[in-house]
Amino acid sequence: REIITLSVGQCGNQIGGEFWKQLCLEHGIAPDGTIIDQSLSSSSEAPLTSSSSSFNNKHHHHHKNTPLAAPLDDRKDVFFYQADDDHYIPRALLLDLEPRVVHKITSGKYRDLFNPENLFVAKDGGGAGNNWASGFRQGEQHAEVVMDMIDRESDNSDSLEGFVLCHSIAGGTGSGMGSYLLERLKDYYPKKLVQTYS
Repeated sequence: REIITLSVGQCGNQIGGEFWKQLCLEHGIAPDGTIIDQSLSSSSEAPLTSSSSSFNNKHHHHHKNTPLAAPLDDRKDVFFYQADDDHYIPRALLLDLEPRVVHKITSGKYRDLFNPENLFVAKDGGGAGNNWASGFRQGEQHAEVVMDMIDRESDNSDSLEGFVLCHSIAGGTGSGMGSYLLERLKDYYPKKLVQTYS
């Protein structure tokens, strides 16, 4: 029951970047997509525990020694697929009309995590200028390329459950292009779930 994540615009990609960092921690996946081998931890290196995470500290005081890395049967395949070289790759598309945030993600610590074929930045790179109509119109202009990316990712799923869309409801790209993509997802995948984080 796979889920494809779409991060759209500056806000959507910033939220998406944090979402993937957390998922990697929870599933024991390193920033390069390899499995973190907990058995290699020496006594001088404390294992990764919930006390290492500020989120978990706030919400799970009674589980301070619970490892964040889940067992091997933890269903990584919902959000990740495994490449031929055993790397885990997010079922994610990073979409923006200007390059700054996507470039920051793909040049940072998690640069080797994402499939380069799942990154879309408009060629002119001008963005939507905080204008919903511009984002919607440009979403329409780039629809064929973006929908081909979504279709390819969908075809790589055994039993697609649905989509998660991270975007802003203010501004231009996340709101305008995000609105356009929501309409297209409803048309192309009418029986699939779509969850938005706005």
